[in-house]
Amino acid sequence: MSILIQLLLAFLSTIGFAILFSIPKKSICKSGIVGALGWITFYIISIHLNSYTSATFFAAIVVGILGELMARYYKKPATVYIIPGIVPLVPGAGMYYTMLALVSKDFYTAINKGTETFFIAAAISLGIIISTSLSRSIKRMKHKN
Repeated sequence: MSILIQLLLAFLSTIGFAILFSIPKKSICKSGIVGALGWITFYIISIHLNSYTSATFFAAIVVGILGELMARYYKKPATVYIIPGIVPLVPGAGMYYTMLALVSKDFYTAINKGTETFFIAAAISLGIIISTSLSRSIKRMKHKN
């Protein structure tokens, strides 16, 4: 699938979840941009590093930083942009295949897929935590000066 189609689909899926999460109307397209840029980051890094976990980690950092920047600029909470923005990164297929393997009693595949899914979810969490902590540290340093 071409990168432009992936960009569009990530944008639309993020918008869909932004609407589902009752994001303010003026912020819906902006959160879509955050999600699309996060997905493109994931896509490009996964090609170069050949690791979904690392790509997800860096994409989550991008989503977190963009969410924090948009929150400051548009005077909204960062969660308005971050929560819908991580939706394209969530390992839904990994969870599905883990459960499918468990139901099929293929425990080796279930453990492999489950572990990979867990690490991807942890990478999302860690990326958001790092970007949020970085943003708050910079904000504190500005207020001290």
